[in-house]
Amino acid sequence: MNTTKNLTIKNWADEDKPREKLLTKGAKSLSDAELIAILIGSGNTNESAVELAKRILNSTQNNLNELGKKTIDDLTKFKGIGEAKAISIIAALELGKRRKLAEVIEKTKISGSQDVFDYMQAFISDLQHEEFWVLYLDRSNKIIEHTKISQGGVAGTVIDVKIILKNAVQKLVSSIIICHNHPSGNLNPSDADIKITKKIADAAKLFDINILDHIIIGDNKYFSFADEGMI
Repeated sequence: MNTTKNLTIKNWADEDKPREKLLTKGAKSLSDAELIAILIGSGNTNESAVELAKRILNSTQNNLNELGKKTIDDLTKFKGIGEAKAISIIAALELGKRRKLAEVIEKTKISGSQDVFDYMQAFISDLQHEEFWVLYLDRSNKIIEHTKISQGGVAGTVIDVKIILKNAVQKLVSSIIICHNHPSGNLNPSDADIKITKKIADAAKLFDINILDHIIIGDNKYFSFADEGMI
C-alpha cells in the first residue's frame, strides 16, 4: 500500500495546512508542532513536516524550554533536519526569548521574587551550565544594572564576593539580588548556595548594602531565599 501521498503537507485539506491555517485563523490557532513545521517547511520520506515536528517536540516532553536547550548537533540527528532547518528552529526560539525579555525589561522595578524570575529567566533558564548573576538596585528597587559574575559547569560555578561588592560600591547601589541557575532542574539550594548567600550578605552589610534575595532558576520555575525566610 502506498502511503507516501499522505506525508506531504501539499496533499492535506487546505484547512489542515499550517500556512493556510495561519492565514485564515491566525498564528494563535496553530499548535507548537504546526509552527515548527512552518519553520522547517518539509519532513522526510516517512513523515510530514508536522509529524517530524511532533517527534522533535516529543523528545523534549513537548516542552519548548527544553527544545530551546537543543544544539544544532542535537537537532540534525532527526532525519529530515539539516543544518539550515536546525538553525531556523534555534533562531526562532531565540527571537521568542528576546521578545519576552524586551517586554520584561520595560518593567525594571523589582517588587518581589516573581519579578526577578521574569527578568532573569530569559538569560539563564535554558543554559546547560551554571551562571551566577547579580542585579544591582537603587533605593526605589529599580534595576541599575544586571551583571554576570561567573560561569561554570553543570554542577557549579565559582563566585568571587570581592567582585560583587566592588561593582556594588562603584555603582553606589542600595541593594542587590543574586541569582543563578540549576541546569538539573532541582531547585533545592545546596549547602554551597546557602554558604555563599550568607557570605555575600555579611560582606554587603559592611557597606550598608542589603541583599534582598537569592533566586535559583531551573526548568521554568524558581526558588526564592526571601520567600522561604532564608535571607
